[in-house]
Amino acid sequence: MKASDLKSKSIDELNAECANLTKQLFVLRMQKGFQTKQKTHLFKSLKRDIARVKTIMTQMERASS
Repeated sequence: MKASDLKSKSIDELNAECANLTKQLFVLRMQKGFQTKQKTHLFKSLKRDIARVKTIMTQMERASS
């Protein structure tokens, strides 16, 4: 996920994207708890994507004020 792609989205779309990424992270944590999945590299990328979305949302909110 690139920041340039996120900048073209609206605040509502970014909120939906953030919720989707958070849900994916939760599912991944549950799979780790049950030891059904060993793709630990996805934790880092999902956390970074969530942070990237939240950063773009903050920038857009500050620019509109």
